[in-house]
Amino acid sequence: MAITASLVKELRDKTNAGMMECKNALKETGGDVDAAIKFLRERGAIKAAKKADREAKEGIVASKIDAAGKSGVLVEVNCETDFVAKNENFQSFVGELADAVAGSGAADIDAANAVSKGDGTLDDFVKAKVIELGENLQFRRMARFDVEGSGVVGSYIHLGGKVGVLVEVGCGEEATAGADGFRELVKDLTLHIAAAAPAGLGREDIAADLVEAEKDLFRKQMADSGKPAEILEKIIEGKIGKFYSTVCLLEQGFIKDPDQTVGDLLAAKGKELGDTLSIRRFARFGVGEG
Repeated sequence: MAITASLVKELRDKTNAGMMECKNALKETGGDVDAAIKFLRERGAIKAAKKADREAKEGIVASKIDAAGKSGVLVEVNCETDFVAKNENFQSFVGELADAVAGSGAADIDAANAVSKGDGTLDDFVKAKVIELGENLQFRRMARFDVEGSGVVGSYIHLGGKVGVLVEVGCGEEATAGADGFRELVKDLTLHIAAAAPAGLGREDIAADLVEAEKDLFRKQMADSGKPAEILEKIIEGKIGKFYSTVCLLEQGFIKDPDQTVGDLLAAKGKELGDTLSIRRFARFGVGEG
C-alpha cells in the first residue's frame, strides 16, 4: 500500500509523533493506521524507558482553574534541557496535559496517567512526546483542589513556569467568593506563597524532624555561652518561635506589608467583607526541587 502524505498526517494527528516516525511506522505495518498506532506506542514505551534514567530537572509548572474558580490543578512536567523547557511545542504540550488532568477529575499521578487522551492514555501522550522531542520527559507531580463549601481556588505561575502555586481560600458565605476584594486577596496570597515559599500552613504542618534540626543548630551555636541549661532551652524556644514565623504561612509577614502577618491579613480582610476567611490548603511547586 502506498504511504501517502494524507495517511502520514492522519497518523500524526492521532499520535502526535514526528512525521518520519509516522512514515516509518506505516511502512512497517503496510499502511495499517491502527497497527501503526500500536507500533508507535510500543516504540514510544521502549524509547521512554531507555531515556528514563537520564536526568530531567528542567521543565515547567502549569495550572488550570475552572471558570467558576471551584476546581484547579497544578502540574510539573520535567525535561532534560532548558532549551526544550522554553520551546513553544513543549509548553503547549504541558498546557494540554494540564487541561486533560483538570477535566478528568484525577487526584493523583497514577489516576492522571490512566486518563484517556486521544486514542490512548495520558501516559501514551507523554511517551509520544518523548519520541518527538528526543528527551526524557517526566510528568513528575500534581495537586488537585476541589472546593468544598464556599470559597475559590486560585493559582499563579512565576518565572516562565519555574514556580507555580495553587491555593484554596474559604469563606462562610458564597456571596463573598464573588466579591472583588476576596478575589484580590486570593491573588495576593498566591503571589506571597510563590515569593515566601512557606513549608506549611501552621505549626502543626512543620515536620518534627525539621524543628528538632533547628533546635540542635541553636544548641550548637550557644554551646559555649556559659548559660544554665534551663535558660538555654527558653532562649531556644524563643528562637524556634521566630523560625516558625519564617516557615508557617499564617505567621509569615505579608510580602506587601511585612508588619502584618498573613493570618492578620485574613482577619482584616474578613472584617472588611463581613465574613470569616481561611486558607484551607496550598501547594507550591518549584521546578526540579527535591
